[in-house]
Amino acid sequence: MKYIIAIIQPDRLDEVVEALTESEINLMTVSDVMGRGRQKGVAEIYRSHVEPGGLLRKVKVEIAVNDEFVQPTIEAVVKGARTGNIGDGKIFVLDLEQCVRIRTGETGGLAIG
Repeated sequence: MKYIIAIIQPDRLDEVVEALTESEINLMTVSDVMGRGRQKGVAEIYRSHVEPGGLLRKVKVEIAVNDEFVQPTIEAVVKGARTGNIGDGKIFVLDLEQCVRIRTGETGGLAIG
């Protein structure tokens, strides 16, 4: 089992969800987040003075999948999120030690899907 976290541009969310749905990956959690990467945000001019960049709006998509869905999930997120521009985002893949479905008590891979 893996826990996949994707940080993407907010305007690419619909495309990412559509690509995930096409790959039969339907379970996800989506959050609005703020952050910055190598570009350190976007500099703004205020009263003729350049202010250093701040935090940028992003969307975090979290998906728990069984091992056979890891690569299709990554490919779907890349397909939906990639524009070729700086700031397209990142995907993190972490081991998922345990999952429990609260309603039924199922554990492991059964609890995910």
